[in-house]
Amino acid sequence: MADTTTKTPAQGEFASGEELPKAQGRAKEFIKKFLRRKTAVLGFIVIIAILVLAVIGPMITPYDPNAYDYSAILAGPSAAHIWGTDEFGRDVFSRIIAGTQLSIGTALTATLLGTAGGVVLGLMAGFFGGILDSIVMRICDVMFAFPSILLAIAIVAIIGPGITNIMIGLAVFTVPSFARIIRGAVLEVRGELYVEVAKSIGCSSARTMFVHVFPGTMQALIVNFTMNIGGAILSASSLSFLGFGASVTQAEWGAILSQGRNYLAIAPHLVLFPGLVIFITVLAFNLFGDGLRDTLDPKLN
Repeated sequence: MADTTTKTPAQGEFASGEELPKAQGRAKEFIKKFLRRKTAVLGFIVIIAILVLAVIGPMITPYDPNAYDYSAILAGPSAAHIWGTDEFGRDVFSRIIAGTQLSIGTALTATLLGTAGGVVLGLMAGFFGGILDSIVMRICDVMFAFPSILLAIAIVAIIGPGITNIMIGLAVFTVPSFARIIRGAVLEVRGELYVEVAKSIGCSSARTMFVHVFPGTMQALIVNFTMNIGGAILSASSLSFLGFGASVTQAEWGAILSQGRNYLAIAPHLVLFPGLVIFITVLAFNLFGDGLRDTLDPKLN
């Protein structure tokens, strides 16, 4: 007699088969909504171009960004130097392209460090509450009382100038905003049924926070991270402009702008082009961040 026993699928087979189409459907819906926001798409394209330039920029510069040419000092834009030259005859276009890596890298590193610190503090404050929550939030309130750039200047003035110290200064004043946003997201998530189930089956506090609660804060984290990068680029350039960051020999957007201000009357291109690049980059990150927020926030939808 033929075996008529019905084989049952392995445990989780149905779940995995159902979850994949759901995830694909959510991704398609997100892309569809995001593409409707033309300014956000434009910002995203500009960001991709800038990131690619940061990676390959030093390899494609038409001139050595640090090569002096005393026969072309303060030359205006021309066929030979499309963005002109500086007071040492260095090609401005090459220096700005080469400086993309340092400027973007500084902002990304500082934002990542600030995000890590803010996420940990926000998770702990929102999850445990009580006195820990009060202490963390009061510290954030004190830091919010100072303008971010002044706080960064104070930190860099204490620990000394330099690119590394700028990253530390920017990271410190980035922490409070992430801590507050993550705390708010945790307060919404920690009462969910799956979090209560995790606690009831004996999951440790650390596992519950990072495995079960933290994923529920990702939307707020991604949006805030994206929008903070633009502010970090602007702040890092401002600090370098004031002399706290890159040295005069380094190709960095703020430092290039700082050197050019001394020749504003006779060579405005030294200020125009680096300022324009900073403006476009910061605007692109802000437009992209706004688009992500509008797409991911169910209240706005």
